[in-house]
Amino acid sequence: MILKALQAYLNNFRGFSREIWILTLITFINRAGTMVLPFLSKYLHEDLHFSLSQVGTIMVFFGIGSMLGSWLGGKLSDTIGFYKIMIFSLLTSGVLFFALQYVTSFEGMCISMFVIMTIADMFRPAMFVSLGAYAKPENRTRALTLVRLAINLGFAAGPALGGLIIMNIGYKGLFWVDGTTCIIAILIFWLKVKEKKKSTYQDTEHPGEILVDSVFKDKVYWIFLVSTLIVGIMFFQLFTTVPVYHKMQFNLTELQTGLLLTLNGVLVFFLEMPIVNYIEKNKVDKIKVIIFGCLFMTISVFLLLINFWSGVLVVMMLFMTFAEMFSFPFSNSFAMSRAPKHHQGRYMAIFTMTYSLAHIVSAKVGFTIVEWYGYQANWMFMGVLGIIGTLLGIWVLKLVDNEFKLKN
Repeated sequence: MILKALQAYLNNFRGFSREIWILTLITFINRAGTMVLPFLSKYLHEDLHFSLSQVGTIMVFFGIGSMLGSWLGGKLSDTIGFYKIMIFSLLTSGVLFFALQYVTSFEGMCISMFVIMTIADMFRPAMFVSLGAYAKPENRTRALTLVRLAINLGFAAGPALGGLIIMNIGYKGLFWVDGTTCIIAILIFWLKVKEKKKSTYQDTEHPGEILVDSVFKDKVYWIFLVSTLIVGIMFFQLFTTVPVYHKMQFNLTELQTGLLLTLNGVLVFFLEMPIVNYIEKNKVDKIKVIIFGCLFMTISVFLLLINFWSGVLVVMMLFMTFAEMFSFPFSNSFAMSRAPKHHQGRYMAIFTMTYSLAHIVSAKVGFTIVEWYGYQANWMFMGVLGIIGTLLGIWVLKLVDNEFKLKN
């Protein structure tokens, strides 16, 4: 029985090209190596003795750099190709991470974080475009899911390894490891994956599939992005206000909060690929799945209004996890499928910028509401935002249905 279940699970990972597996491997190495990031605020405050206000300012430069990098990476992927952008981004950011440990002034750190994140986050949209080039059309959502699994595993391994390095070598060791993993990852990619000039994904047989030829004229896509932004704002509460709320309201330890986050990671690891595979095989409409994801995310936030029973945190995490599994892989896939020929990079750039913006807005808005009005007001605000996001998803579904009717 167990062997049968294991075989069924492993079957979800069949059918990928060699290039997709290599992309997954380098994504895992890169994300596991990005261990500076979870400890960055701590390093700036405790080692460099910056005030919390200064740390906040540096993180704003971090976020702006991330957004600019996402845009540049997408735009340049369309003009000079994703392959060159991926190699430039990881190789250069690896070298810059080595240099970052020698920056100790506030102004220098603001400029350094902006430059590093601009170059480092050029990688993300280029990587998404590469999935479109190397994955078969029928495997594209599963390929995205596979890479997401690598990201989740990398993020799970990174902080633990980072903690060990800090204890034994100090913060400086993180910069050396982070830079080295960036360079190792891209050398594997360069040696094992050949540049693909043309992809079957770009040579669509149905050029009329998308009715616009510029991302700025695609009304449907922008409504979808606002819904995606809302989902991101709700989800990132998990890493900003929620851990603090655990301690304040229920007196949870760091270990208990960590276990709840681990529950999220374990469920994603074991369930996301089978869920995506099932939805793909049964040809369920991607937009409908995304709508359910936003609805589940909204329910998870509203559940936090129950502030007298700690068990609600487990129920909330279950809803949040399923919301994540419905929303993220299919939002990625919809964004890619929406892009017309020669515009994949730009579409994926704006898509990844949406999450960068969500990260900045989520922390700032969430903590401001908590400071002024309390946690209950924040959960209510986020929940109402979620209802708006769900309604926007329904609007996107109707607009796409109308496009389909016009074509036929």
